[in-house]
Amino acid sequence: MNRRDDPRAHKYIVDHVKPGTTIKRRIVVENSSEIQRRIALYAAAARVGAEGFEFVPDRTENELSSWIAVEPGEEALATAEETEALVTITVPRDAEAGERYAVIWAEVSGVDGRNVRNIGRAGIRVYLSVGPGGEPPSGFEVSPLSGGRDAGGAPFVTAEVRNTGQRALDLAGELWLSDGPGGLSAGPVKAEAETLPLNGRTTIRVPLDRRLPDGPWAAKLALASGWTKRTATGTVTFGPSPVAASSTDRSEQVLIGGLVASGLVLALFGVFAYRRRVRFREPMPAA
Repeated sequence: MNRRDDPRAHKYIVDHVKPGTTIKRRIVVENSSEIQRRIALYAAAARVGAEGFEFVPDRTENELSSWIAVEPGEEALATAEETEALVTITVPRDAEAGERYAVIWAEVSGVDGRNVRNIGRAGIRVYLSVGPGGEPPSGFEVSPLSGGRDAGGAPFVTAEVRNTGQRALDLAGELWLSDGPGGLSAGPVKAEAETLPLNGRTTIRVPLDRRLPDGPWAAKLALASGWTKRTATGTVTFGPSPVAASSTDRSEQVLIGGLVASGLVLALFGVFAYRRRVRFREPMPAA
């Protein structure tokens, strides 16, 4: 399938193939640390569950990662040097239908002055659907919007989202507020959620500026996962600020779908050839 216009495929390897198919993707790895690094490239297992897209420790293998070959498997890069690697996914002819998950990892390791081994990884997710015919449909439903304030008085808007399709989703979008008191408006404000599994549900919570008045507001939340898009609208109010605000409130946490692992920053870009870039900086000391 041609995914030139699929924004999700510009970040990850996302595809649907028939059993017996071989696909190839190219990635670009760049060393942005201040010293030469030897970088190992390999595929490892991943899964999607209640906590979103989960990375399995070390080089644990699953069915999909066993189908993936990365060439070269190791490369020494000087500072600011980059290399291109070829990812080949060979699906067996007897593969059962279903969606599978893995990660293409680029890993650096070293030993500090205390003989502690430091490991840093950055990776590109793989969402591969296998089966005859066309790609299984993706879809989701968004509940009516609601507003509130946390214990510190900051307003927020929430919406319940349910995956109604046959593929995992990476939801992101924006929230707008309009027709507020005195004609005020606000936004767009980014909204994100962890990867949503098949039949999964999640609450998207969008924190807002505490200076916003109670309302009412006309709210619009636009969400998308690749080509699949939904919009929810409604009227929300935040309610009065609490009399005694708590200084230790931790409820305002935004769910994030991006990937930052072991102090490495992963920067990706998509083009028609599906080139993806991985940048390396100094790995953080092991805890």
